[in-house]
Amino acid sequence: MEKRHWTSQQKLQIVLEGLSGQIEISKLCAKYQIAQTQYYQWRDQLLKYGKQAFEVKNMTKKEQHLELENQKLKRIIGDLTVELKKNEF
Repeated sequence: MEKRHWTSQQKLQIVLEGLSGQIEISKLCAKYQIAQTQYYQWRDQLLKYGKQAFEVKNMTKKEQHLELENQKLKRIIGDLTVELKKNEF
């Protein structure tokens, strides 16, 4: 039997379909020809790491803020370095 590779989108679709409660897990697994243990691994992975989907936006804003602050500090250091070199002569 050839090993199949599921995309993250496909895994999410399957798990969400199972979580909807509209189909029994055994029937869902038969429909997609996956083992129930595979479904539950994907489900557990989604439940464990799903919260990160909502943290990405906050991290991005925080990273943007830190990047702007870093650029500002580099400009200040550059200006002070130039000023110090002027005063050496």
